[in-house]
Amino acid sequence: MTARILIVEDNKEMSRLLQLDMKRSGYEVATATNGIEGLRLFQEFKPDLVVLDVALPMMNGLTVCQRIRDMSDVPILMMTAHAVNEEQIAEGLNVGADEYMIKPLRPLEFHARVRALLRRARLSDDPKEKPPANYKDPYLSVDLAGRRVIIQGGEIRLTPTEFKLLATFIKHSGEVLTFQQLLERVWGYEYTTEHHYPRIYVSHLRRKIEPDVKNPTYIHNEYGIGYRFVGQVSQDN
Repeated sequence: MTARILIVEDNKEMSRLLQLDMKRSGYEVATATNGIEGLRLFQEFKPDLVVLDVALPMMNGLTVCQRIRDMSDVPILMMTAHAVNEEQIAEGLNVGADEYMIKPLRPLEFHARVRALLRRARLSDDPKEKPPANYKDPYLSVDLAGRRVIIQGGEIRLTPTEFKLLATFIKHSGEVLTFQQLLERVWGYEYTTEHHYPRIYVSHLRRKIEPDVKNPTYIHNEYGIGYRFVGQVSQDN
């Protein structure tokens, strides 16, 4: 099935070029030039991926991202004309973004990121991976097949990237996963040079699932190596 991509970008020339590029790659594409139009098209077009500029007229990209995330788990790639630091990435994660790229976009990297985000949203396309399993304890419950996370009886929303990260930890419960292994298994080979990603995203995931962020119960640091998920009870397979 052809993936649908919504591009929300107020620079009409850049939007046109991205649209042509994505169509040549076989995607179905819709475009919007402001935040309000982007939200309307999101509901009508029902995209599989949103490419969203941060600086938009009528409603900025972060607000649009938050509104989309209230309705859907669709992957969101944010674009910005400015250098992105960890604080900005964290701000984007707080409103539900999956990824940031700096404009002008490099075509090869952009295509790789689009493919990786679409692949990640499917959770896994690797038949060799362990089959989905459930995790449950009195505080945290995760249904990997159903993509649901319950904290103390209430469902919380994770982005596709956050869910893939948590699913990877659960599937390899008790194992030490190195930074490189996490990059390859969660983000894909396109991200193997993004060494800061596991630390930033693990920190944000902890804020959503840990009872005490300063003293993590589930995701433990293995200093200088990576992380290890520690289940509180045995998992239900």
